Amino acid sequence: MAETKALSEPQKALLKLGLARDIDLALHIPLRYEDETRIVQLRDAREGDTVQIEATVTESQVQYRPRRQLVVTVDDGSDTCTLRFFSFYPSQQKALAPGARLRIRGELKGGFLGLQMVHPTYKAAGGELPDALTPVYSTVAGLPQPWLRKAVASGLARADLTETIPADAPPVPGNATRWSLRQALQFLHHPTPETPLAALEDRTHPAWLRLKAEELVAQQLSQVESRREHDALQAPALHPKPGGLHEQLLAALPFQLTGAQRRVSEEIARNMARGRPMHRLLQGDVGSGKTIVAALAAAIAIDAGWQCALMAPTEILAEQHFRKLIGWLEPLLAPRGQRVAWLTGSQRKKERGEMLQLVASGEAALVVGTHAVIQEQVQFKALALAVIDEQHRFGVAQRLALRGKMKESGGEPHLLMMSATPIPRTLAMSYYADLDVSTIDELPPGRTPVVTKLISDSRRDEVVERIRGQLAEGRQVYWVCPLIEESETLDLTNATETHAELSAALPGVLVGLLHSRMPVPEKKAVMSLFTGGQMGVLVSTTVIEVGVDVPNASLMVIEHAERFGLSQLHQLRGRVGRGAAASACVLLYSAGDSGRVGDTAKARLKAMAETSDGFEIARRDLEIRGPGEFLGARQSGAPLLRFADLTTDTALLEWAREVAPLMLDRHPTLAAQHVTRWLGGKSEYLKA
Repeated sequence: MAETKALSEPQKALLKLGLARDIDLALHIPLRYEDETRIVQLRDAREGDTVQIEATVTESQVQYRPRRQLVVTVDDGSDTCTLRFFSFYPSQQKALAPGARLRIRGELKGGFLGLQMVHPTYKAAGGELPDALTPVYSTVAGLPQPWLRKAVASGLARADLTETIPADAPPVPGNATRWSLRQALQFLHHPTPETPLAALEDRTHPAWLRLKAEELVAQQLSQVESRREHDALQAPALHPKPGGLHEQLLAALPFQLTGAQRRVSEEIARNMARGRPMHRLLQGDVGSGKTIVAALAAAIAIDAGWQCALMAPTEILAEQHFRKLIGWLEPLLAPRGQRVAWLTGSQRKKERGEMLQLVASGEAALVVGTHAVIQEQVQFKALALAVIDEQHRFGVAQRLALRGKMKESGGEPHLLMMSATPIPRTLAMSYYADLDVSTIDELPPGRTPVVTKLISDSRRDEVVERIRGQLAEGRQVYWVCPLIEESETLDLTNATETHAELSAALPGVLVGLLHSRMPVPEKKAVMSLFTGGQMGVLVSTTVIEVGVDVPNASLMVIEHAERFGLSQLHQLRGRVGRGAAASACVLLYSAGDSGRVGDTAKARLKAMAETSDGFEIARRDLEIRGPGEFLGARQSGAPLLRFADLTTDTALLEWAREVAPLMLDRHPTLAAQHVTRWLGGKSEYLKA
């Protein structure tokens, strides 16, 4: 504690930025650069240019109209220029007094009053000009640029930058092999003035490629190592028994499995029979039938005398799974004296106690719930299979905790992660390199294609009219809003107002309201009225995004669709088209005060209207958002790629995938040094 007190403000700020080691400072690459290498004459400068001049102050005064400002006129011998400061101190007035000779840098603006600069930087004229561009770093309060520049420079000088990419590795693509890591970093911190700024900004310069290649190798090493460690672990070898629970469940189902469901079920069964922990991602579009595949895997585990846990991110989704699984499995488990248990955070103490007892005794063969399943007091008797639904919504620490539930017995459970957000290929190659991927690529028969329409908010009345038509045919409708309450920044119609508006417009129709602030019993009551068909319209915030299955719902209206992410829109759209009726999804967008929708939002809405293929949606989503949000990285603590870009750096990624196993096999010391340099202690997170 005392040590932290002894740190200066800038040192504390450095730690806040995560710059604790010399290598962290060396890898803190500038956001942009300023060219202070040359002095320009005002007569040669163009409006809009950021220039550096040397000039003498000819006049300096404080003006009070139209607002208080310090106005300084300078002359460089070729022309004059006015400097304006709207916030200033007496010390600045003194430094900018007539007669002072200054070196001034700022953006040159023209106009009626002649050349001027607003809040330029300045210092006394004279002294040598730098011979490289000046770096500008991302910073936080209490950490001024000059201090940070010095810290980075000394970190760069001290950091151990010995080469870790072995000489027998294939050459880095894009002419980057000729650059050592030290040369690349020194160049990126202080590029020479003749370097084309575009190559620095779009990160295509060979020095950038070298850095990105190193980063991707670190990430791949972590993944390959993780995979090898994983393959060395023990897990129960689970074999389906002839005529056992697995076959009984198949026989009892009221529907036939699709070809894709059969294929992935077999992949999973083979994987679980191997005696090494399965680490598999089951991906399939919304409504492709992932739950039954998970139930079949659970049946194999239970039949072999083990327990299974299924964890979902929200109580509504967990309950949806629970209802399905009880329907399928309870009739088969009851004669064996086993049952399906239910665990959530909102449970009453008594009920929770009973459930914990069932889990600990092993009577609960299958445990379904929210992240309450991984809390410390939950003790499994013999956990062999963990299923995580919508895995990108869980933090990595939560996934590690679930895997840890079996550590005492010296093994690790099989892990099946499910996602309705398909993983684009480049993402799978980099972040999921230690995962096997199974894909359900066909929808069950009877699902109808959903027509997607983009409609401006100004045509809201037409949409309400359309709802009337659907209700008249005995159908049900979802209306999704992005916010619960008004906020100053987002002047959006909130869910409560929309609910009141639709109730008034649709007399005689039960219109329900569902939002995340409601108590759980209230949410359940609303959902059961909608699921049961008594409620015609459900106005909701995105709590219905995953797992709600009402085949009679044929219309989905998403209000302020421009505010939602692409995969979220796709998930929501997947709530309709679950029955035989023709279904539609209306994306109501608002152009706002500016009269136009932003480019990113436009790209999302366009993608939604053009395709309903989850993989294409995922690919476009990655292009628009980048991998961070895709992977739920914010909540994971995982060191996502800072420099490489998975949409453009595919060649570098392919190269890194080739280099990583080679390094681990032939140069283990270099590999360990490389991972420590880039990931510090965070590589655990990449492996979850």
